[in-house]
Amino acid sequence: MYWRIGSAYRRNPAEANKAAFREVVMQGPPPGLLAFEGETAVGWCQLTPRDALPWLDRTWRLRRVDEVPVWSLSCLYVRKGHRRHGITSTLIEAALKAAKEAGAPALEAYPLDAALSPSATGTGYASTFERTGFKTVVRRVPPRPIMRHDFQAAVTPLRGRAS
Repeated sequence: MYWRIGSAYRRNPAEANKAAFREVVMQGPPPGLLAFEGETAVGWCQLTPRDALPWLDRTWRLRRVDEVPVWSLSCLYVRKGHRRHGITSTLIEAALKAAKEAGAPALEAYPLDAALSPSATGTGYASTFERTGFKTVVRRVPPRPIMRHDFQAAVTPLRGRAS
């Protein structure tokens, strides 16, 4: 809920944030993806059009790069005991597929650069996004790049014939 309501997230009681998120889920469309191991949810990522996350534009370091109607992968969580098993990469790959199928021109993410920040993150690490084809679009503060996977640029027309 942080990227939807900003600092109010920290001021609200946990139950109020849960109720607000439950309302987002009930109104639809689904606000993200879940990863399961058997019947246990082991991971989550928020995946939505950027317009659904107004607080991103209130944070100068994450404000829009341009007017492309990107989708955002703004939050990642992997359950303790399941980390470092590739679940984050699996969620990113699934988010890429879902955003592309929904007609998004690009998917944007806001990870931390682990080489520049010792912080734990709920947004993923830049190196994980790089491995799945994301490129840094802008870096307004060194540890937090805005990264993008451009679906339209991924299609390169062939010129001429192969011999």
